[in-house]
Amino acid sequence: MKFEHVIKQQRFVSPLQKVVLNVLYTSNWLRDQQAEVFAGESITAAQFNILRILKGSHPTKLSPGEIKEVMLDKQPDVTRLVDKLVALGYVKRENTAEDRRRMEVWLTPAGLRKLGALNEKVMAAAAQLQGRLTDKESEMLSTLLDKLRD
Repeated sequence: MKFEHVIKQQRFVSPLQKVVLNVLYTSNWLRDQQAEVFAGESITAAQFNILRILKGSHPTKLSPGEIKEVMLDKQPDVTRLVDKLVALGYVKRENTAEDRRRMEVWLTPAGLRKLGALNEKVMAAAAQLQGRLTDKESEMLSTLLDKLRD
């Protein structure tokens, strides 16, 4: 269904206003789709993102600041999210010997297994979007979104 019909608004101040509102609406729609994937799971989408980041650096340990730098959502309190992942046994953390204030975080085997299981669910949800855009359209949209942020 067209964006204008969903929000019941036909006129916009400008095409740019329409695209900004459409991007915000679509972002929230995608977030809601992802929330369904994590419903009933022990972790949130933000914590899943942390597990993915740690896997990307595995076996190198990362500080919470390094994790936050590459997170999709920069808002969450990374330390609090890491605390929950530690409690679940998915990550470990320790202060470094060189700087007792610097914390390092890394994945545990249980975290790798949880990430693998959740990755399957995330990929299955993403597969439902398959075919809505061609590969060329997907590349074009990604390029346009990059251009919007530049």
